[in-house]
Amino acid sequence: MLKRRFERGAGVLCHISSLPNEYGIGSLGKEAYAFADFLEKSKIKYWQILPLVQTGYGDSPYQSVCCNSGNPYFIDLEQLRAQGLLDDEELANARMPGGRVDYGALYNARYATLRRAYARFNIREEGFVRFVESGLFDDYALFMSLKSVYGGTFRELPAAYRHKEELAISEFRKNMYKKEYCFWLFLQYEFFIQWKKLREYVNSKGIKLIGDIPLYMAADSADVWARPDMFMLDEDINPVKVAGVPPDYFSATGQLWGNPLYDWQAAERDGYSWWIERIRRAYELYDIVRMDHFRGFDRFYAVPAGAATAQVGEWLPGPGLKLFEAAERALGHLNVIAEDLGVIDEGVVDLRDRTGFPGMKIMLFAFDGNEENEYLPKNIKPNSVTYTGTHDNDTAFGFIEEMPKERFAAFVKMLRAALRQEKLSFPIVSRADAAQALVMCALGTKSDICIIPVQDVLGMDNSARMNTPAIPGGNWQFRLKDIPGRKTAAWLRKAVKESGRA
Repeated sequence: MLKRRFERGAGVLCHISSLPNEYGIGSLGKEAYAFADFLEKSKIKYWQILPLVQTGYGDSPYQSVCCNSGNPYFIDLEQLRAQGLLDDEELANARMPGGRVDYGALYNARYATLRRAYARFNIREEGFVRFVESGLFDDYALFMSLKSVYGGTFRELPAAYRHKEELAISEFRKNMYKKEYCFWLFLQYEFFIQWKKLREYVNSKGIKLIGDIPLYMAADSADVWARPDMFMLDEDINPVKVAGVPPDYFSATGQLWGNPLYDWQAAERDGYSWWIERIRRAYELYDIVRMDHFRGFDRFYAVPAGAATAQVGEWLPGPGLKLFEAAERALGHLNVIAEDLGVIDEGVVDLRDRTGFPGMKIMLFAFDGNEENEYLPKNIKPNSVTYTGTHDNDTAFGFIEEMPKERFAAFVKMLRAALRQEKLSFPIVSRADAAQALVMCALGTKSDICIIPVQDVLGMDNSARMNTPAIPGGNWQFRLKDIPGRKTAAWLRKAVKESGRA
């Protein structure tokens, strides 16, 4: 495979949902453009986001109703007003209190607003007609229409619809064409128009977008419904085995994700065409793709369907290098970051090295006193991506704030030693200082790319944490109160320059 290195630079991790505005959740509106301006002022070269997909159960961007979809919540309502699809009163009524995302309130209100916009939309508009005729979101629109009419999961649908029988589906599409089918296509149409404009603006600032491909599909998704042959399912389209990870740092009983697992033999017989199309469409959204749970491409953990925890399971072989070679033959060079965290063995390391994809290094895991720790700055090599932490971790300040006094003293000693090795100087008096020093240390590593979560740029505590793995509620709700200002941009710009990443 072709092996290329990324330009040395710094990035910020901030999901679209975390941007501030008056409408309950971040959007592709003016605040997103203002955040891009902040990144430019800060000499940032990479903006990383989480999956842009329409979320399903639990509101997680890693549990989507369709892997290639855009989240309708991210559609900027003010742009819909500018198109004449909403009036001033409807826009005013769509305002919601600031603070954390209230997904329940959002679900109850936002789709009603979007349906009002759709009622004024001309489905004969030339661009929309081309979008519909492309068929890219036919399965998604059918799936969402069926759920709107029947409720529940797709496994509860009448058999003809559950098994996607051609005649029944054709008749359903015809009957629901304007009321439901085109409504869901309208949402995707508007989302992708807005995203394309934003991406062009971000790229014009010299900033590349890093986005995610979650490894697994949600059990109740258009992807599983439309292509059951790609998954380990029984004749009734129920999972035989499901995804998870064994007991680890995050959970003593493992993590039981419950996603259907891929039938990789079927994928290989198909020439990996389903996966190649998925990757191709990801590059229509992002400049660089982070492959979530990369270890699953080498071996994946399979838990019997119906198990209460992930303590009992087995490791099965994934597609390995064959998938990425097929994708590269079809698409050219793949700009990929391998999320190689968790239970890693020689097979995963070998696959990562053979692809040439950079892996991830986490500063929060570095300072445990082990001089051989692969996350320790002195052990980090250039073809990698360093983070203070990811969306699944404590914030840097939250991590440090909770340390006992003795642990904090030892941590500061190791952190100062790492900074000296990187020829960086930063005074550490308080725990807030230590959190800023950790950011400096991450920036100073040899990694080609260093990504700092926006919470760590701002020195926020664990109340700003994005996700706690294995905890079902209260996640994905973090939002900024405002776009970071000039003082923050000046501090970040100085740190970026001192670390040689400008």
